Amino acid sequence: MKPRVLLIGDSISMGYTEPTQKLLKNKAEVERIPENGGPTIRGLEYMSAWLGDGAWDIIHFNFGLHDLAIMEDGKHQVPIEEYEPNLRELVKQLQATGARLIWASTTPVPPPEGDVTLSRGDEDAIAYNAVAKQIMDENGITINDLYAKALPRLAELQQPVDVHFTEHGSEVLGEWVAASIEAELEK
Repeated sequence: MKPRVLLIGDSISMGYTEPTQKLLKNKAEVERIPENGGPTIRGLEYMSAWLGDGAWDIIHFNFGLHDLAIMEDGKHQVPIEEYEPNLRELVKQLQATGARLIWASTTPVPPPEGDVTLSRGDEDAIAYNAVAKQIMDENGITINDLYAKALPRLAELQQPVDVHFTEHGSEVLGEWVAASIEAELEK
């Protein structure tokens, strides 16, 4: 029986799910939560349902891009001081499964271009990633640093002035995700 792997994340993870599944088809059963994982507050609400009854060998997860989104009132959807305890609680829930965990850092937010602006800023991605890294380090959780890997290749991989990736970009992210899972399977 192949190891079971669960992917948890937002629309970025939705883009890399199929490439990851294809790359690992002979090594693992890779599944994904049935919806956009969104911010940590959604994770806290739905994690139990997402985990289901089955046993997972590896869980590759991310929360951050929705948390750091700036809403119409000018505030983050989940302020960083709430993101930290939320993420700590999600880590506890994930650790309780007994699965090996891999945290994927939040991918870069491109700069605005002309009059096109995003409801996010890269400085926030860096700050939220720093909080997440501290939590993962404290808990001995493997980090798949998608931010650092994607940053030098954004022009090639990411849609212009958009946090989402092109089809090619999602395939490359899938390669990085599959490699991190494969490394964990070999431990």
